[in-house]
Amino acid sequence: MPSDYDKDAYPEPPRQTPIVDKQTTLPNPALILTKLFYYSVDLPVTTFRELVEGIHSGNKYNYYHQKFRRVPELTECTEGDYTCYYEAEMQWRRDHKVDQEIVKVVQERLRACQQREGTSYHQNSNHS
Repeated sequence: MPSDYDKDAYPEPPRQTPIVDKQTTLPNPALILTKLFYYSVDLPVTTFRELVEGIHSGNKYNYYHQKFRRVPELTECTEGDYTCYYEAEMQWRRDHKVDQEIVKVVQERLRACQQREGTSYHQNSNHS
C-alpha cells in the first residue's frame, strides 16, 4: 500500500481471523429443530420408501412403452357397435401421432444432415 493513503477511509485489515466469542451455553435451536425433524420425519419416511422400493425392485414397469392391443379398423366394425367405433378411432389417433413423431424425427435428421454436409448432402447423407 502506498504510504500516503487515508487510514480512516481504508482501515488496515485484521492480521488474524477473530475468535468467535460464544455468549451462551445453550445449543442452537435451529440445530435442535433440524435434528428433531430428521429423526422424527425424514428418517422414518426414507426408510419406509427404501423398504417399499426394495420389494418392488423385481417388478419394474416401463410405463413409457405401453402396448395397446390391435382392434379392428373402422371398416371392420359391425353396424351400431359404438364401442368398436370408439376403439378404432382411438387406435387411429394413436397411430397418427406415432406417424407424426416418426416424420418429425426423419425431418430433424435431414436438417441436421443438410447443416452438417452443406450442399453435398445428397451424396453424403443416407436418405431417400
